[in-house]
Amino acid sequence: MKHLMTLADLTDTEIAHIFAITEDLKMKFAQGLREPLLPGRVIALLFEKPSLRTRVSFEAGIGHLGGTAMFLGADTGFGKRESLADFGRVLSQYVDALVVRAFRHTTVCELAEHAACSVINGLTDFGHPCQAMADLYTIRELVGKLKGSTLGWVGDANNVARSLALGCGKVGMDFVIASPKAYQWSEDEIAWIQQHAPNLNLTVTTDPVEAVSDAVAVYTDVWASMGQESEQQQRARDFAAYQVNAQLMARAQKGAVFMHCLPARRGEEVTDEVIDGSQSVVVQQAANRMHAQKGILAWMLGKTP
Repeated sequence: MKHLMTLADLTDTEIAHIFAITEDLKMKFAQGLREPLLPGRVIALLFEKPSLRTRVSFEAGIGHLGGTAMFLGADTGFGKRESLADFGRVLSQYVDALVVRAFRHTTVCELAEHAACSVINGLTDFGHPCQAMADLYTIRELVGKLKGSTLGWVGDANNVARSLALGCGKVGMDFVIASPKAYQWSEDEIAWIQQHAPNLNLTVTTDPVEAVSDAVAVYTDVWASMGQESEQQQRARDFAAYQVNAQLMARAQKGAVFMHCLPARRGEEVTDEVIDGSQSVVVQQAANRMHAQKGILAWMLGKTP
């Protein structure tokens, strides 16, 4: 039984395998073919946080694969009426996999510990592995290769950044992250990333220009994530020099793409000119969430083309 808590759970070979499945299924999808690799399989979507991309991409993807997605709301009593252990033991008797979008990473880990089925992290405060898989697949599609290329991150060293750093280490990309000192990873956090991605070439800086100068992809995210709304004004001041605008994009490699996991706060971390411009691939990223997750599900549940 396989789980996906972070990209530390995947080897470079497994990532390459998932990308191969993703590419095959995406090509068939473009041809109007939706191969039912998972007929009769049921995936439960257990969400504490609101979602557009994660929920709809998983629901649509499992439908394309011939299975059923079951969205579970607050009425199930998730974390309310009974222990997480009891909840996970019972729920996993009914479904083939759980996709969990939770505030705390420990919630997903505890469910995985007690569940009798596969568990996928659909986002926590610690990581967003499905997003990172789709992002790396998108760069692979656009650039042609990952190994030896650089991904430049500008902004908060958050859950998405952590997942991308891990993923870059697995696929041979360099990762450069520019954040204000107060928002950078701690030494322990960097040590954890390097432990699980020992080949990662990681650069941490306070200079956005340094982060993008060799980048084939420039990535940012909101300055205040869900659960950090009370910090919004302070973060807006602290990150004011970290906006991705046309001037910063001009400092990246020629032809570099702009990426964002969305939703975006336009006029803060990114300007309209960039996110709506010719270098922006945010819609392709979002579309690839579905295709990459189909690859993950097919790999995880043992049915591959």
